[in-house]
Amino acid sequence: MKLLLVVACALIDADNRVLVTQRPEGKALAGMWEFPGGKLEPGERPEPALIRELAEELGIIVKEECLAPLTFASFAYPEFHLLMPLYICRRWEGAVASQEGQALKWVRPGKLRELEMPPADEPLIPHLVDLLGA
Repeated sequence: MKLLLVVACALIDADNRVLVTQRPEGKALAGMWEFPGGKLEPGERPEPALIRELAEELGIIVKEECLAPLTFASFAYPEFHLLMPLYICRRWEGAVASQEGQALKWVRPGKLRELEMPPADEPLIPHLVDLLGA
């Protein structure tokens, strides 16, 4: 089974809300809400990949020292096994704005369970609730 390494970030605002983005039509799991991030390029480390993805998707600048690893997901989809480290970030430059037409939403950690999320993302929610409260 192919191993797919992706990286994700829980951006946390001053009110302890977490940013989620909606997967666009035409992509796998379209319409579901997820943490921003994406696939690593060959030879790319997770942190620079996440910095690149956040700039491409949200138009923000994140410094590597502002990324803190929180947990990871390991999930077997039928076609591949996904390994996804989740970082938290509280500091970035610029205003968060959709760069690829995807919907954005700031959500309290306890409300994340009310959103339809990919199966690999769901086990990450309790870690955010423990860190930030409901």
